[in-house]
Parts: sequence; C-alpha cells; structure tokens
Amino acid sequence: MQLSLSLCSRLAAGLAALSLPFLAQAEMLWQDNSLSYLYGNDYEVDYSLDTDDSSRNVVTFEHASGHSWGDLFMFADYLASDAGSDELYTEVSPRLSLGKLSGRELSFGPVKDVLAAGTLEFGNMDDPNHLTATGPHFTNKLAGIGFDLAVPGFNYVQANFYHRINDDRADNEQLTLVWALPFALGNADFLYDGFIDWTSASADAHPSMNFASQLKWDVGARWGQPKSLYAGIEYVHWNDKFGIKDGSFGIDSNERNINLLLKYHF
Repeated sequence: MQLSLSLCSRLAAGLAALSLPFLAQAEMLWQDNSLSYLYGNDYEVDYSLDTDDSSRNVVTFEHASGHSWGDLFMFADYLASDAGSDELYTEVSPRLSLGKLSGRELSFGPVKDVLAAGTLEFGNMDDPNHLTATGPHFTNKLAGIGFDLAVPGFNYVQANFYHRINDDRADNEQLTLVWALPFALGNADFLYDGFIDWTSASADAHPSMNFASQLKWDVGARWGQPKSLYAGIEYVHWNDKFGIKDGSFGIDSNERNINLLLKYHF
C-alpha cells in the first residue's frame, strides 16, 4: 500500500516534533569516515547513446555515525568515465530510533530496534538522451520504516522499507537490505559488506534490483592498524539498471560489474 505525499509529510513532521527534545541533548556515540577509489570496466547504461562509458573511475566518501537519537549514513560518489562523462550522486540517510526516543524496549525475535527511516537522493549526471528513470538532475525523497536485526556473526544487518517520492518520475516503493560480515582466513582478516536495493515498478519505470557487495582484506591489520586500510573488489549485480527494462533503446541494462577497490578509514 502506497503512502501519499501528504501522509509522508505529516509523518515526518510528527517524528520531527517527537525528536526535538532529544535532539537538543543529542550525543554522538561513534562515527566512521572513509574514502574509496574504485575502477571497473563493465558499467552498463552509457550516459549517451553515442558514447561508450563502460570504464569508470569512482571516488567515494562515506560517513556513518550512531547517536542518542538513532543513526546516520551518507555517501557521495563521483564517477568519471574514460569517454569524458561524469556523475555526482549523493545519499543522506538518517534513521530515528523509536526505542531510544520513546524510552521503550522495542526488540522482538530477531529485531533489535524499530526506526523511522528516511533518505534524500541527489543526482547530477550526463544524460542527453534521457535514458535513466531518474532524470539527469534530481532530488528524491524516501520515507518509511527500518529494522535493526540481530544475526550471529554479523556486525550489523538492517532492513528498510521506503515509499519513494521521486523528483520528476512516478513514485514507487523500495526495499533496502544492508549488512557487514567480518571473518578471518588464517592470519588475514576480511570484511564482506554490501546492500540490496529493490525498487518496484511505476508508471514510467521497470522494477529494478541492485545487489552490490565488497569483499575486502584488512591490509592495515598487517602493521598494527586494523580497520584503517582495505583492499579488495566490489561486485555489482544490477538488473534493469535505473529502472530501464533490459533491451530498451537497444541497450543492455543488466550490469555485471567487478571493480578493484582501495578504501581508507579515518
């Protein structure tokens, strides 16, 4: 069932009013920042029908933090193709912990906490042929509910359900799963983390599924600075990228893309 724009606005206003006393005394409990460099050769959906943008350099800034009111995750991707096209894409995703704000224990079964989840998406890309379901310049708003899950062995597992209020396209729904799984092989430490975004069909977009994960070796641990520097790969398995049905415009929108990755935390 879709939430109307007015209902989402009222929900956001109500949550903001509820959280004001807590935000006034907000405390940051932890934070992590990182810079990543990635390079891959199999990006699909070129920025133009007349160019080949399949090879791209990517620089990513990420911030994650926990607060007395909930948590915050944000990132910015700058993608530059060998063909000269570029893109800047940013997401800001705060979540308000209903357990912390209400002072009540909301855990049940595998659920550790229930959160009001929101995301803002900001995009600026070259799209002269209007291929993407987002449009070249957009600000999309997502509102919904999130769950922190207790899964043995994982640093975290989250499930977020959103209604998407898209800037210049029809609204739709989104399910987002994120996780982080540390493990060791011999004396080497590794981290496998990632996300799955599934977006529903709308009047002008096909359903889309983006499964992106990173397998990283903790290089910093080799010289006594664990979790500071990682090297590895990112694999992207994206069906009907940007909501474009595979084969539309005579292009392949099913992406299978391996990126080399270097990530520094600070």
